[in-house]
Amino acid sequence: MHLPPFALERYFAQYEFDVPYILCASDCESLAVGDLLALEPNAAQRFHAHWLGYTETQGSPTLRQAIASIYETIKPEHVLVHSGAEEGVYIFMHAALQPGDHVIVHSPCYQSLAEVAKATGCRVTTWLAHEENGWALDLDDLRRAIRPDTRAIVVNTPHNPTGYLMAQEDWRELHRLAQAYGIVLFSDEVYRESEHSPSDRLPAACDVNPNAVSLGVMSKTYGLAGLRIGWIATHNADIMRRMAALKDYTTICNSAPSEFLAELALRHRRQIVQRNLAIIARNLDVLDTFFARHAGRFVWRRPTAGAIAFPRLLGADVDAFCRDLAAGAEVLLLPGTVYGDAGNRFRIGFGRQNMPEAVARLDEYLAVC
Repeated sequence: MHLPPFALERYFAQYEFDVPYILCASDCESLAVGDLLALEPNAAQRFHAHWLGYTETQGSPTLRQAIASIYETIKPEHVLVHSGAEEGVYIFMHAALQPGDHVIVHSPCYQSLAEVAKATGCRVTTWLAHEENGWALDLDDLRRAIRPDTRAIVVNTPHNPTGYLMAQEDWRELHRLAQAYGIVLFSDEVYRESEHSPSDRLPAACDVNPNAVSLGVMSKTYGLAGLRIGWIATHNADIMRRMAALKDYTTICNSAPSEFLAELALRHRRQIVQRNLAIIARNLDVLDTFFARHAGRFVWRRPTAGAIAFPRLLGADVDAFCRDLAAGAEVLLLPGTVYGDAGNRFRIGFGRQNMPEAVARLDEYLAVC
């Protein structure tokens, strides 16, 4: 199996820990270990006494119970815990697909959602979203893409990098189509619960469709990327069994301290989400003002979910702009070319507390460049 370089991760490797203003961060504001332990009486004492032996391959029963509480129909036995969302993507593609299978992937996308399937020998059709349609997916395009050998549809909503949230009626029709054709739906839901209006929240795929697989993680909405805890939730017992067997060849089990802290955070997830949504709301107001002031240089489409958006740069090359901004102002934006996008767009992140400072630096840079 051959995997090409992961363009987004290689780009971050150049800058992420050297540039003080990460204006393209995909996650929300994080917490210190002490902040988490302060959420419950005696949590610090329990953490200090936590056993550092091997954990259960599927994830601790109490962590899986906490994850199951996010969903409507999921029980702990329907959850498989991974080392971040990336391991869940990788193992799903190897467990559910065979060389020669056809896969339809929502695009633009996080690179592994397409490349791992290609590397396993699958034929991949991109289901392309267009900015002029508000980044909405066209279900007629999906119908035309389905073949007799289509084994999986991969969708991401809320979407990275555009912040698009699928409409309720389209979400229902997507599931109807997948079930009618017997196709597994892999739903990347790592930004779920970060909808800017909670009334817009879609039901999880695994709660709608017994053949769907929902992907979740502690990194994005909850801002706890350092825990490296992700999961899949599904009623599909065959896929669950095959994924659990393949995990024996990757991480085997997860970090015991991370499982403890993730479970603690999930018991208080509403409090964490409320804090992060307040940060997002404040920062979006800052961005609305910034982009209105620079309407001749950017095209701004306000997202409806998540902590990222995908504006378009006018009058300059986006790769050179992002590179010069990092060097000249120590502010990092992510060029859309790492997503394979040719529209001169870039990813901007607004889930962190210091985003207004980063925007102020960007403003200063624009004033002189």
